[in-house]
Amino acid sequence: MRDADYCDSVSNLRKARITMQVESHSRFSRDAWSALRSAVPMTLDEAQLERLRGTNEPMSLAEVEDIYLPLVRLINLHVGAARGLAQVTDAFVGRPPVKRPYVIAIAGSVAVGKSTVARLLRVLLSQWPEHPRVDLVTTDGFLWPTQVLLEAGLMSRKGFPESYDVRRMIEFLAEVRSNGEARAPVYSHQSYDIVPGRFDSVDHPDILIFEGLNVLQIGDGVQRARAPVYTAADFFDLSIYIDAAPQDVERWYLERFMVLQRTRMQDPASYFHHLAHLPRDEVSAFAKRLWRDVNLPNLVENIAPTRLRADVVIHKSADHSADELLLRRI
Repeated sequence: MRDADYCDSVSNLRKARITMQVESHSRFSRDAWSALRSAVPMTLDEAQLERLRGTNEPMSLAEVEDIYLPLVRLINLHVGAARGLAQVTDAFVGRPPVKRPYVIAIAGSVAVGKSTVARLLRVLLSQWPEHPRVDLVTTDGFLWPTQVLLEAGLMSRKGFPESYDVRRMIEFLAEVRSNGEARAPVYSHQSYDIVPGRFDSVDHPDILIFEGLNVLQIGDGVQRARAPVYTAADFFDLSIYIDAAPQDVERWYLERFMVLQRTRMQDPASYFHHLAHLPRDEVSAFAKRLWRDVNLPNLVENIAPTRLRADVVIHKSADHSADELLLRRI
């Protein structure tokens, strides 16, 4: 992506965000949102939060209190309302009541902190007696295996809609909603590939958190793999988008990549082990190319446009902390 294209992309993302604030969502400052926490207790300590943080993601206990405890309160109210509606519908049609998982989607760019938010919400939500069983599944497991991507010439498009087995992802969500149980393939960030024969099992959770780049996207980018149900969003009860300025996400991505060079990439089993002992300026240049050629175009073309579909948008400032929240107007 050329510098001029990059500047245009950043400008367009900013304009889209302003439009969304005005037309579709109500905006809450961090202080205003924090006031909605009510009496939700803080149950985490620093050691527990440290285990939930992702690489180079400095989330604080204060941020948990201000942003995520009010959000957990809202989700708890939504879960109760959804169960009540399901019971009314079951009674109306005369069928036995069935416990259905409440499904939360979490979307956003690479390196924006989706995984940390997903893990945090899983822990916080599981501490409510109304829904103690909370499962977490990521869309990484629905990427096509590396061999399939290579044969299709899609390795440079990994993370784009066409690099996912969307049909299988939709079938997984349909099974969870109808039967309460399903299996998802396991993806290894170390080998950068699907792990053959390994699965994450979902077994009648009260809540399922489904996290990934593409959870709010419509279609799959290629005709051959279109699913019968057009969008995964048909199965979501609540959707959350983690938002940040693209120049901040780029910086976080590059910083994380350099940390991983000193840690995960040192393992000979790592897909990026060939970078482990290169000079840092060469690794930095490699990471910048990945951002400009793959991750930024994917953000601009596929991920950021889905922000409009989210029920909740959590915006992060340059220091990686959440500074405001947007809530869809009902």
